[in-house]
Amino acid sequence: MVASKQITLLGLGPGSLGQLSLEAKELIDSIDTLYVRTAQHPVVEFLKESTKIISFDHLYDQFDGFDEVYKQIVAEIFEFVESEDSVCYAVPGHPFVAEATAPEIARQAREKGIDIRVVSGMSFIEPALTAIGEDLYPQTSMVDALEIAESYHPKFPPSYPALVTQIYSSEIANEVKLTLMAQYDDQHPVRMIHAAGSENEMVEDLPLHAIDKSPHIGLLTCIYVPPIEKNTSLEEFQELIAHLRSPEGCPWDREQDHQSLRRNLLEECYELLDAIDQNDTEAMLEEFGDMLVQIVLHAQIANEFGEFRMSDIINGIHTKLVNRHPHVFGDLEISDAQGVVDNWEQLKAEERNKKGRAEKGTLDSIADTLPALAQAEAFGARAARHGFEWKHIDGVIEKINEEVDELKSSADAQNRHDEFGDLLFALVNFARWEQIDPEVALRETNERFKHRFGYIEKHAKNRGKKMSEMSLDEMELLWEEAKSST
Repeated sequence: MVASKQITLLGLGPGSLGQLSLEAKELIDSIDTLYVRTAQHPVVEFLKESTKIISFDHLYDQFDGFDEVYKQIVAEIFEFVESEDSVCYAVPGHPFVAEATAPEIARQAREKGIDIRVVSGMSFIEPALTAIGEDLYPQTSMVDALEIAESYHPKFPPSYPALVTQIYSSEIANEVKLTLMAQYDDQHPVRMIHAAGSENEMVEDLPLHAIDKSPHIGLLTCIYVPPIEKNTSLEEFQELIAHLRSPEGCPWDREQDHQSLRRNLLEECYELLDAIDQNDTEAMLEEFGDMLVQIVLHAQIANEFGEFRMSDIINGIHTKLVNRHPHVFGDLEISDAQGVVDNWEQLKAEERNKKGRAEKGTLDSIADTLPALAQAEAFGARAARHGFEWKHIDGVIEKINEEVDELKSSADAQNRHDEFGDLLFALVNFARWEQIDPEVALRETNERFKHRFGYIEKHAKNRGKKMSEMSLDEMELLWEEAKSST
């Protein structure tokens, strides 16, 4: 550990020499050599006459990714400080705003006992906001374009503005727009800011889908993404539910607890399933919202009683999904869906062991509260994963026929009750083999029955008859008419 060694981290400002701080100018005038992350910065051109400039631009051509470039820059800075004792390293803007190398150099320097001096510079943020006439407050997300480009969905709330940096090429702009369009309409207006704070500053107003078509994209390009309408983020919705539960909120909401909301949760779930069965997207939109109310309300109640928070729910399920998809987020190779299912079950067992939970039977983790058809399907599928399965569907059909015969020959009411249940279970197994959802199939049959029965009822009324006055043959004829009309 050598206390006399020092690294100075210098901010060169956003672009023009006039934005260089007096402290920074005095520092540059006092040193012989200035190391710069990139010489492609307007201020550097003005410094070359009086100061020896050593840039790391050559590294950008040697490595495939920025992470490798930045890692190498950091390593070389420490090599230079070992031989020179004092090194001044300059970056565009501010050393700790949208800059990967300077914070890492500072971190490692503290570990090595090397003195760090920071000479601040104006970041790109101030001139960018000046160019578009916007205020940073009350809340603006600062986002790295490279992170967005590697994502499938934006990671910031859409109801507040965002400033996306490092859009240095049309390719990056294209990746950014595709990710943003998962959250924003493709016509959403954005503002592209080029070379903010320099004499070449330019602002373009474009629809989101056109940002990669701009001919002005360069190293100093960023985009300002205005918010969509308020009340579109999870955080705002949590605030709404918390308000409803507050002393200034709703008396009904304040009285609820996990148990009292159980019925509501179940009803909302069935209403959502009905919307899905009807393929009614407008109803689905509404019912998913109603389900979200239940989830956030339970999370708020748990938070108030110190049980858990919404962040715990999200972190828990995020961790679980990552851990249970090692074939996506790890090195495990799985070739088919069945392999995924088998590995999922193995991982669940390992998780239970790590948590010290008693080992459950194969079917014990299937909820007792599931509807009977869904539970039967789950039992059959889980047992099949462990080899308890027919080798061919012929065996399933034979089992159905066997259960029909046993039902016919039932000796008493209890026996008929039991055999009827066995027959239903066998039919559910057939549905599983044929990839039929038995619950959906029965619901659709119920709907058809309702329509056809209504058809008979309507035509009976049109003829001035009650259904009880019609013969079975008359009703059967109308039934067939109803079938042909659907």
